[in-house]
Amino acid sequence: MSDKNTLLAVLQLLRKYNLKGTEEQLKKEANLTDVVSTDDTAQTDSEVSSVLSAYKSEGDPEVYEGAYTELKRFVEGALDIYKHELGMILYPVFVHMYLELVYNGHEEQAIKLMERFGPDQEEYYQADLKRLSYVTKKDHMKGNELTDTFKSSEFIIRMSRDTLSILKRHLQEKKHSVLLNIIQEHLYFDMYEGVARNKQQIEATAGAIVGEATRQDNKAKVYYGLLKEPDIQYLPVEEEEDGEGDGADKPKKKKAKKDPLFSKKTKCDPNAPLLCRMPLPDLKDADKLEKVKALREACKRMTLGPDTLPSICFYTLLNSAGVVTSAEVSEDSSLLAVGFTDSIIKVWTLVPQKLRAMKSAEQLQDIDREADDVLVRMMDDRSAETCRILHGHNGPVYRVAFSPDRLLLLSCSEDTTVRLWSLQTWTCLVCYKGHIFPVWDVRFAPHGYYFATAGHDKTARLWATDQHQPLRIFAGHFSDVDCVQFHPNSNYVATGSSDRTVRLWDCVTGNHVRLMTGHKAPIYSLCFSVEGRFLASAGADSRVLLWDLAHGHLLAELTGHKGPIHTLAFSRDGHILTSGSLDCSVKLWDFSRLAEEMVLEDVNVSHNPDIKKSDSYLLRSYGTKNSPLLHLHFTRRNVLLAAGMYDGS
Repeated sequence: MSDKNTLLAVLQLLRKYNLKGTEEQLKKEANLTDVVSTDDTAQTDSEVSSVLSAYKSEGDPEVYEGAYTELKRFVEGALDIYKHELGMILYPVFVHMYLELVYNGHEEQAIKLMERFGPDQEEYYQADLKRLSYVTKKDHMKGNELTDTFKSSEFIIRMSRDTLSILKRHLQEKKHSVLLNIIQEHLYFDMYEGVARNKQQIEATAGAIVGEATRQDNKAKVYYGLLKEPDIQYLPVEEEEDGEGDGADKPKKKKAKKDPLFSKKTKCDPNAPLLCRMPLPDLKDADKLEKVKALREACKRMTLGPDTLPSICFYTLLNSAGVVTSAEVSEDSSLLAVGFTDSIIKVWTLVPQKLRAMKSAEQLQDIDREADDVLVRMMDDRSAETCRILHGHNGPVYRVAFSPDRLLLLSCSEDTTVRLWSLQTWTCLVCYKGHIFPVWDVRFAPHGYYFATAGHDKTARLWATDQHQPLRIFAGHFSDVDCVQFHPNSNYVATGSSDRTVRLWDCVTGNHVRLMTGHKAPIYSLCFSVEGRFLASAGADSRVLLWDLAHGHLLAELTGHKGPIHTLAFSRDGHILTSGSLDCSVKLWDFSRLAEEMVLEDVNVSHNPDIKKSDSYLLRSYGTKNSPLLHLHFTRRNVLLAAGMYDGS
């Protein structure tokens, strides 16, 4: 009878959405050729809602505790090789049992279940369980982010074929309808062939709100290579060096030897996206000159390593504890922008050249437009200052970001808007309204024109500076998207979320192409390696995780910080990774050694690569007196700039 009701409910749904062909086909196959009467139709209206409801109301509320105890006993009694994989089902089953009891009004039994088995769950789930323990009535579940996530999404568990067959056998023997319902409806097993994973391998990728990534999530091809740089970079440098005397091309040779990454850029990278894949802005003459300048700076760059650590210059913001929310240094290290809780933005110059504003319209009319130095003449020397203040937001400013050409500045705020500022007129040009909740992060694309935002509405968005609506909305996270970062080739955007996952999105299709789990707390910082293949992420769990974008695998876990990590930076030659934390320290990690020791070829074949955890990759730790780290940035010559606020309390 229940099967017939389910069929009738499905037919009712098909009728509701006017899918007549499918309805007829289903009737024929299910031998329901007699037309369903109107009585049946009325009956199935209620049937639809009950069949599709999240939690079944069958069974005695007293059964749950016994069923869970028995499941726990079965897991603990299993062979060691399978025990850890079987143990992965305990947490999701426990959560759904609790929610099922609450949904069906058995408050007392739900609280009892939570008190008895809640403390036994893994440490990294305790914060979620605490939030769940406040949900004790069916009404509490409405609109609750956590319960909605569990109701609407299957919890994903990666399990070997052998472990899964042991679990199925056990469930068939015991025939606990409560357990079977939960496992069939709310758990998804991503089965793989091979040996069951050990405890370390499982723990490395556990911790996300809805379990691990399926292998399908990381199957898409990712073009992580760098785009071919225009030849303009190289020719003018040679010409200009020629005029400098006999040793003209020495820096070039030296650089090629020192820095293989730099010389590779001219070759076509097989893993790079096609130049026409995503429309990028054309280079203006000023951009070409800037690239030449950057290349000449790079010739004088220090090559870093264990024996040559970078010099660090720390900018301390005094009298600002609890007032400063973000800091950012421009790509050429000439400007520092800081966002404040009282909604203002301050921009400082870090070089002798002061910040000037553009002349008035009347004065601009008198300028000779054909002059070579027209851009210089447009600026008013009398307005030169070392610091400028930008007013416009009406809430804390959570992030500021410079455009690659340093003519524009983006800022995002609690007031749900993103603002684009001109650093020539020092005024707000555009106010972008799309997010309906606070915006936590904003970043310019390395090639300019595009920018990405991340917010409390669980989405990240891709924008273009000349359009007031987003071009793409990246939806899929189950909680706040806390940070966003562009890939060096501007074709991808990475996001880190409070749902403890890192995702990589394709700007062209809008789809997610990588889903990476392993963090045990919200993620606050992301940074791509110089050559684009690796991604470093860090956050409230005080660990830095390194991912291989080719396959979406976790490669290494760097521990040592005692507080949340809010900033990461790779040196310009890619040899050193730095992390800055609220524990008032900067740590330098030997990334080149780590990359050498990673066995990247085997990763694709072996399903469970071993995660490197050695502390020997830590080169040095520098402590500030009492200044939590807000921002880290490497100059073109590989000097490390850091910014933080002095906390006298």
